[in-house]
Amino acid sequence: QVQLVESGGGLVQAGGSLRLSCAPSGRTLSTNRMAWFRQAPGNLREFVAAITWSTGGTYYADSVKGRFTISRDIASNTVSLQMNSLKPEDTAVYYCAATSRLIGQASSQSFYDRWGQGTQVTVSS
Repeated sequence: QVQLVESGGGLVQAGGSLRLSCAPSGRTLSTNRMAWFRQAPGNLREFVAAITWSTGGTYYADSVKGRFTISRDIASNTVSLQMNSLKPEDTAVYYCAATSRLIGQASSQSFYDRWGQGTQVTVSS
């Protein structure tokens, strides 16, 4: 069974930084795109960032542009999310997602067929 495992969440003060990582556990499938989504209490899950595996092309939600950076390590098959200048409104459970599909919208949850369990990020004011 293929799973994605996130790490790196925690508690940080506003203005601080955190780095999240996501790696597959178990059998490795081909990957075309990986992404991060987040869900705050009482809110719907929302898109944060995505990266195309072959080209390294990136996509970001407007709310995180200029503060977050998504990257991938092909050798280890991992994706990371560097989060700088964190704000209290960034507080959420962050989920890693992956897909082997080639066609679809990077910001759409339905495009992804593998998900992690999530890691909590809490930003205090």
